[in-house]
Amino acid sequence: MIKYLGSKRTLLPHILRAVGGVAGARTVLDLFSGTSRVGHALKAAGYRVLSNDHNAFAATLARAYVQADAEDWLLEAEALVREFNALPGRPGYFTQTFCERARYLRPENGARVDAIREAIAEKGLPPELEAVMLVSLMEAADRVDSTTGVQMAYLKQWAARAHNPLQLRVPALLPRALHGKGEAHGLEAVEAAGLEADVAYLDPPYNQHSYLGNYHVWESLVRWDKPEVYGVAAKRVDVRARKSAFNSKARFREAFRAVLAALRAPVVVVSFSDEGYLDRAEMEALLGEVVGPVRTVSLDYKRYVGAQIGIYNPSGQKVGRPGKLRNTEYLYVASRR
Repeated sequence: MIKYLGSKRTLLPHILRAVGGVAGARTVLDLFSGTSRVGHALKAAGYRVLSNDHNAFAATLARAYVQADAEDWLLEAEALVREFNALPGRPGYFTQTFCERARYLRPENGARVDAIREAIAEKGLPPELEAVMLVSLMEAADRVDSTTGVQMAYLKQWAARAHNPLQLRVPALLPRALHGKGEAHGLEAVEAAGLEADVAYLDPPYNQHSYLGNYHVWESLVRWDKPEVYGVAAKRVDVRARKSAFNSKARFREAFRAVLAALRAPVVVVSFSDEGYLDRAEMEALLGEVVGPVRTVSLDYKRYVGAQIGIYNPSGQKVGRPGKLRNTEYLYVASRR
């Protein structure tokens, strides 16, 4: 799957263990789904997954990895991958914006992205199949990018992978889960909290850096609205306006409390970093007050690569210093039972 600063790949066994400990659980709500890595793993484990994320690129990932089932779309997706991989590059908005003005991909790969994205738009595909193909394109671009993991952190020199030709692959689609077809939603968290589930998994943003800002290229690629951009990273102008309460220290606690209060799941699993706006004692107190008794697991992790090597701008100048190398991830399990 794609590189993602908030990825829960290493936390997955602990999340699956926490959900698996809930007797009779069949449906799991993944409220801040991000890359859908967690939702994908839960679907593979047989759960009916309800994924939600207000960013269009994340909702698209969920539509492919949680809602779309392999038995419905795999053969068509394979045929489209072959067709699109044969297209010649055709420079357009993506190349001009993210390869010439910014430094996300080399221009020859940007031209391939332009050609394939226009072809997807022209096909008028069913929503689930379109999501599968958009995810295929996102992942193809991610494999040949030149960033440290966020789309404003550029390497001083082109990454070795950036010289590879962009090639689509079919995403790792799963068959329909044992407990039923999944769903992908693009709601605000407090609205999606009303979806009924046996377990709710919450992985909220934990600091001032928005996922929309960090992964703006994917948002523009999925929406294909060709927006005006600003700055050396060529961010969408609406990054400045689409602010989340979860990225504000002053607003986080009440926003998170409102989501917890709106949840209709009897068991709540929360993952949160020690770098977040609430420390362990504060999170345990909030969950205990709104949901019920809490148990906590703490896990030590290496921080993402940008924290270790620093950050470079498109001119190759170092603009960010390495930070601390490790952090603690907490997994909280609260129950109303």
